[in-house]
Amino acid sequence: MTIQKGIGFLGGGQMAEAIIKGLLSKNFLPKNSVMASDPSKVRRDYLENIYGVRVADSNKDVVDASDVLILAVKPQVVLSVLDDVREHMTDGHLMISIAAGIPLATLEMGLPPASRVVRVMPNTPALVGQGAAAICSGGFVLDGDISLAREILGAVGTTVVLHESLMDAVTGLSGSGPAYVFTFIEGLIEAGVREGLARPIAAELVLQTVLGSVIMCKETGKSPPELTSMVTSPGGTTIEGLHVLEKGAFRGVLMDAVRAAAARSRELGRKA
Repeated sequence: MTIQKGIGFLGGGQMAEAIIKGLLSKNFLPKNSVMASDPSKVRRDYLENIYGVRVADSNKDVVDASDVLILAVKPQVVLSVLDDVREHMTDGHLMISIAAGIPLATLEMGLPPASRVVRVMPNTPALVGQGAAAICSGGFVLDGDISLAREILGAVGTTVVLHESLMDAVTGLSGSGPAYVFTFIEGLIEAGVREGLARPIAAELVLQTVLGSVIMCKETGKSPPELTSMVTSPGGTTIEGLHVLEKGAFRGVLMDAVRAAAARSRELGRKA
């Protein structure tokens, strides 16, 4: 699919802003080909002044001005927004939903028959251009729709294409995952403070350690166990620390956290 009119954002919150910023920074399309609606005038003025995109208080205006629509509203208002735009949608529109937990069936039922719908589960690191998004397609997408969705979300990170049955697992893993990582980082910083380090020093060391470890995973091609063995000397300090983590079932707790979040995602999806 090629974009003829432009990309319209139904909702102008933080995730919409992240995608707008990413698209414009990569010269994906000109500013005047992006339009966003939001009920808040303050938010509309902000997007217009900071990014130079067009804004509107009417979802209809965005639909009329765009052939690709990004549904970027809170899950609890999705149905009302779909009801608002339904009669203005045509078979020339592609709807990409980043509304958390809303199934394809619900999205398709809220739009005209045979509407082209793509569902995306992004995560908050998209706000700094380092997101991870999973994409699944509805039953009426055309050739090129998924590729276009990947290009759009690729402006703020990496993407994978999955069957919708795996989207709850994605929600529990990469969707909720940043919170687990932030909690891990906080715990390491507190550990450094407990051992006598000043908090700014502990924070600097921990953040760089986490960043460097992630880069090693991505760039060396080695598995996490292989990289762990590079740090772990027989009878040394690291194996003592790892022993404590194993006694505390550290990996098992993480697995349980992902499973709990995925189960909650399934529960919320059934209520949508």
